[in-house]
Amino acid sequence: MKSLFLYTIAFLAAGSFWPQGSQASVGVQVASAQYLLGLGVGDVTGPVVETNMMGYANLAQTDTGLHMRQRSRAFIVADASNSSNRVVFINSDICMGDTGVRRSIVAELSSQYPGIYTNDNIALVGTHQHSGVGGYLEDLLPQITSLGYVKQSADAIVAGSVRAVQQAHDSLSPGKLSLGNTTVLNANINRSPSAYLANPADERAKYQYDQDKDLTLLRFDDIDGNARGFLSFFAVHGTSLYENNTLVSADNKGMAAYLYESMVEPSSMPGHATFVAGFTQSNVGDTSPNTLGAYCESPGEPYDGQPCEFDHSTCGNRTEDCHGRGPGFRISDFESSRIIGQLQFEGAQTLMNQTLPPVNGSVKAVHTYLDMATHSFTLPNGTTAQTCPAALGFSFAGGTTDGPGAFDFIQGDNSSNPQNPFWEIVKGAVTPLPSAEQVACQYPKPILLNTGYAHVPYEWSPSTVDIQMLRVGNLVMLIMPGELTTMSGRRMRDAMRAKLISEGILGEDAYVVIAGPANTYAHYVATREEYGVQRYEGASTIFGASTLDAYIDKYGSLVSFLADNASGAPASDPAPAEQTSKAISLQTPVIVDNSPLGKKFGDVLVDINNTPYHVGDTVTVQFVGANPRNNLRLEGSFLSVDYNVADQWSMVRTDSHPSTIYRWNRTSTVFGTSTVTISWTIEDGTPAGTYRISYFGDSKPLIGSISSFNGTSSTFTVA
Repeated sequence: MKSLFLYTIAFLAAGSFWPQGSQASVGVQVASAQYLLGLGVGDVTGPVVETNMMGYANLAQTDTGLHMRQRSRAFIVADASNSSNRVVFINSDICMGDTGVRRSIVAELSSQYPGIYTNDNIALVGTHQHSGVGGYLEDLLPQITSLGYVKQSADAIVAGSVRAVQQAHDSLSPGKLSLGNTTVLNANINRSPSAYLANPADERAKYQYDQDKDLTLLRFDDIDGNARGFLSFFAVHGTSLYENNTLVSADNKGMAAYLYESMVEPSSMPGHATFVAGFTQSNVGDTSPNTLGAYCESPGEPYDGQPCEFDHSTCGNRTEDCHGRGPGFRISDFESSRIIGQLQFEGAQTLMNQTLPPVNGSVKAVHTYLDMATHSFTLPNGTTAQTCPAALGFSFAGGTTDGPGAFDFIQGDNSSNPQNPFWEIVKGAVTPLPSAEQVACQYPKPILLNTGYAHVPYEWSPSTVDIQMLRVGNLVMLIMPGELTTMSGRRMRDAMRAKLISEGILGEDAYVVIAGPANTYAHYVATREEYGVQRYEGASTIFGASTLDAYIDKYGSLVSFLADNASGAPASDPAPAEQTSKAISLQTPVIVDNSPLGKKFGDVLVDINNTPYHVGDTVTVQFVGANPRNNLRLEGSFLSVDYNVADQWSMVRTDSHPSTIYRWNRTSTVFGTSTVTISWTIEDGTPAGTYRISYFGDSKPLIGSISSFNGTSSTFTVA
């Protein structure tokens, strides 16, 4: 989200946008198991071209094709003796959960399964990957770089997530759960170590690392003990793919899921395996997968190739040249994603190969809404604290080492001196200038965007957030509406675990995990000490210095609703107002597709070489194309790699395999022509023989209906 401010003014100037079913039967085995378990997968890949990508908030990062499809993976756990007690965990390959998207998912599911799936027991959690399709969030601020709301993106997430839950519901059957954790090294670092060091020394001394290394895994087995899948939790940002990437992909957590599911069912196409591997985001806020550290990329400067300055992550007092480096950054665009995904895969595999302690106990869900704009509460020491209307600080525009900002914004600037006079003027033109009360409430954050007071044409930032907890036996999942830093997550987990035990709800075997950013995207949650430093995470803690304490207080007040005999519902603030009906989009629709004179859609423009290919080679073919926004081909594919066996063609690769790449290029806006280039890098273990590459597209005429077509390359040999 760090570059978003830099494009806000351009967006505002781009044009005037001001306003003128019942439960499935599970058979007679129910009595022999404590839980009913269901797992499912759905395709949520939105438009893979001409749409801004979500995460880096960089207007220039407009997608041009597809590397790997995005998926939602759904996990249902129900109490076999009282199946109305159930939880639905949707782990989606999107940047973050969203209020509007979740509202639509809940509406669909509660309509199809009345009384079974509700606003209370459905969680929508994003893997926080930064290489997916954007434009789906309901609030205005994250829509700016996508030129407003992109309904096609939101609809794809809703449809795929609902499909995943439907599949999980249909697969409900008696089963067993078990739980454990392991250490995963070399998969994350702390990208804001100077802020982490502001936390008390005695608190830091309790931990070996300045980021969490534990991967926690909930294993799903059938009644005979055969593994059906798992849900794991590990904190690492989905920024293995950099800002310069324009191919939609699923980053390291999506890669980990692909690796595990394909290992268990190698003959199944990605997204169509019955085994479901969930790699969920945790307290991700200050973590990075760029484990080699951050270095200055400043050719010609004396500091080129040197580590970035420690306190502010700058190079020559500027942020632009400071870039984090992943473990495979010198090898290929996707190698770091594969390596970090592989490490999470191996952590999960370690646990799946063990006999884990069984999970026993109730299934419970509690949900409420909390207006964080002016929330007063009492701290443990008896004093009163208050949150603030949303605001983002100057360091928000400074970005991070995963994606640096621009101009003269830097991290860690919380001085009381006046900021750059130009930005002091500009910020008042973008959002209302903060009042003295807001300045005092957000102190020591110097306010850049006063979004909590920006309501035109609709809300710029959330005020009311989802507060939700799910319990499965001795595991409690804190579904968080933001990105908690490492120490914020540790404090949150410790406080909830202590309360669960002290109130007699769970014993010493209690596990508490963070899952987020989920349901509502309310940016970051830094500790009070990290907030005082005002690096990116502190500047992006939108509700002020008391944000973490407010969450600890509110979640703690709901712990009693997870008790075995708990009933009723907690008090709630009003739900946030629906905004998608007000949403504005400046994205140009597809007008027309045309083929060049003498050609038709799907014709080969650049064919395969006739020479034999070998493992490691890349096969490339180019076709007369059409805009893939015409048909997202959800649950399908824009391409296939086909293998000839006994004169029969068999599809062996799709656009969900990491070995394939689909690129679209508009060759003429005036004439509506485009090309599609498909490549396949031949992997180890590929059988020798005859292959071809196929392309599946859909063209839109100026008048009439969209129609499908396909094209096929010449055959080629893998030796």
